Amino acid sequence: MSTRQVSNSNDPVIESRDMLVVPMQKGEKPKENWRIGTEHEKFVYRTEDRRAPSYGEQGGIRDLLNALTEYGWEPIIEGGNVIAMSGPDGAVSLEPAGQLELSGAPLVNLHQTCAETGRHLAQVKTIGDKLGLAYLGMGLWPDKTREELPIMPKGRYDIMLRHMPRVGTMGLDMMLRTCTIQTNLDYRSEADMVKKFRVSLALQPLATALFANSPFLEGKPNGFLSYRSHIWTDTDPARTGMLSFVFDEGFGYERYVDYMLDVPMYFVFRDGKYIDAAGLSFRDFLDGKLSVLPGEKPTLSDWNDHLSTAFPEVRLKSFLEMRGADGGPWNRICALPALWVGLLYDQGALDAAWDLVKGWDMDGRERLRAEVPKLALDASLPGGGKLRNVAAEVLAISRSGLAARAQLNEAGDNETGYLQPLDEIVSSGKTPAERLLDLYHGEWAGDLSRIYGEKSF
Repeated sequence: MSTRQVSNSNDPVIESRDMLVVPMQKGEKPKENWRIGTEHEKFVYRTEDRRAPSYGEQGGIRDLLNALTEYGWEPIIEGGNVIAMSGPDGAVSLEPAGQLELSGAPLVNLHQTCAETGRHLAQVKTIGDKLGLAYLGMGLWPDKTREELPIMPKGRYDIMLRHMPRVGTMGLDMMLRTCTIQTNLDYRSEADMVKKFRVSLALQPLATALFANSPFLEGKPNGFLSYRSHIWTDTDPARTGMLSFVFDEGFGYERYVDYMLDVPMYFVFRDGKYIDAAGLSFRDFLDGKLSVLPGEKPTLSDWNDHLSTAFPEVRLKSFLEMRGADGGPWNRICALPALWVGLLYDQGALDAAWDLVKGWDMDGRERLRAEVPKLALDASLPGGGKLRNVAAEVLAISRSGLAARAQLNEAGDNETGYLQPLDEIVSSGKTPAERLLDLYHGEWAGDLSRIYGEKSF
């Protein structure tokens, strides 16, 4: 989640609804300026007892962040606490229970993305070795209750933690017990955004299935392959889901603005502090009628903040954000942007992907999304068949898109190799979660502590 540092006194006040499309319009870029942004989270634990460390304890999360200064990172302070780090590789920040996230820099190709990921993991592993910390690459804490987890000192999280139980049963689990991999991608025009939004939304359940990696809850199998994805089905219906209107004729920036105006607010950031506005209306804010700031109208930064508080399967800001994947190990961190760059950044691949999904109806898409957390590749396709029946074809389309980009590394390799972990999943027919369940019921004999050796990095 985004980290605000200061209020901007020069921030333009939103005087008309027309200004609300500005962030989306500013996202338009010619193809040569398209970039790849990758975000990935991991759980932090103490090696001596596998406990999740608190923020302030010796060798805890604060010390982990501060140690990144050894690598040129600079602290971001909120309320006197270091809550993130900024550097040439983007930002390192904290999710609510101390999950560590790298929000990577916008990069030209996947070789750079994977190198960035490698640098980050090497840095935090070196620091972890000194502090007695290690990292778990999964979509869900496999053995921790909510009560066992610490809370990080970030103002927006206090507001969200209070608000979540009012609107769903699993919002606190989303905040405290999940990790994800995401990728952010550009578009050329409004029409290009629309096509990419539709393709990525339709195929987001496939990403969820391929990256399914959260089959355990509080020490036992939970009956799902991506419990993280299941959690989103009862987090907050006003700001999650498959956004059926994206497939309506005439969809564009204005319609997404309408959606966001219907998403209840969380907060307003003023003078370095978060003001609780949970459940209030941004439409009232536009009219100067927000109860917590009477007579004040929003700025463009307030709107950008609000855009970051919706959590659909694909999110639009000044780029498109793919949100369907569980957290995982190093090679799958690289595989997620590879999948989507291949599908969306080459016109031939984008057209082929659209041809594959354009006949799917909304009921079928919703059913697919509903089944995927439990069934993964065995979820039902719109029109019949199983998701696994199209997985190889989608990967082939992505591979063709990556090959067409012809982005070579120093060894002369293009970007297609980053799809290999997904090829192995499709060819074997087994998701990462199913492989873990096989180990749990077989070699591990029900001893889930073994997962810390299998999934740590």
